[in-house]
Amino acid sequence: MHLGLPTAGLDEYKSLSQRARIATEAWAESNLYCVSCTSQRIRSAPQNNPVVDFLCPNCRAPYQLKSRSGPIAARIVDAGYDQMCRAIREDRTPNLLVMHYDLAAWRVLNLILIPRFAFSETAVEKRKPLSAGARRAGWIGCNILLSRIPDEARLHVIENGRPAPPSAVRKGYKRIKPLAAIEPQRRGWTLDTFAAIRSLGKESFTLDEAYSLEPRLAELHPGNKHVRDKIRQQLQVLRDAGLIIFRGKGTYHLR
Repeated sequence: MHLGLPTAGLDEYKSLSQRARIATEAWAESNLYCVSCTSQRIRSAPQNNPVVDFLCPNCRAPYQLKSRSGPIAARIVDAGYDQMCRAIREDRTPNLLVMHYDLAAWRVLNLILIPRFAFSETAVEKRKPLSAGARRAGWIGCNILLSRIPDEARLHVIENGRPAPPSAVRKGYKRIKPLAAIEPQRRGWTLDTFAAIRSLGKESFTLDEAYSLEPRLAELHPGNKHVRDKIRQQLQVLRDAGLIIFRGKGTYHLR
């Protein structure tokens, strides 16, 4: 994997953002591989789908690329709010690639991948509508909140200028792929519970510690009046998905 961004032909574009978009997309097509199968390349998607930038030529897994010259932020600017929430409910979100590149060196520094089945609606933050004077007045965009994505679902493809072995990235993807089998309408609770458990910062935890997350999960799901029951249910779902292990006597361990 070469980390330098291609610069050939960029002089004809005046906009720096346009240069960056063309360079990062060209780099992705030349260097990135599919994480859900053994394909060594992903290819540019047809232009009729604004959300999907790349497709795997073998398994047709979709990918979207977001790039920036600064460090990867806690909030990732994404598409329309309603559009994103509807895509999550209908299980149509692509795998999200988030790139940090060095503008001076024109080089990729960091790249994370969030699997398409790792988004919950509570991880989508509604932005303010565009002002009346804007070209798309009233349009409402969204941000993806990384803090509400489980750690295991933030796969480091490149970290601090060092590419991870493709086998390690694919192994991480495969490990959490059981989440994809959960119905989209129910997956949000599982992801939120998993992220909350991860916030404890412990490899092993007790049922009482899981119950201590009740205020956080109640805030995310204000319509649910039985949050403790839901936490206990989601621990079973995570156990069945192979993401946590039940040790007995109210003790659990992150696999």
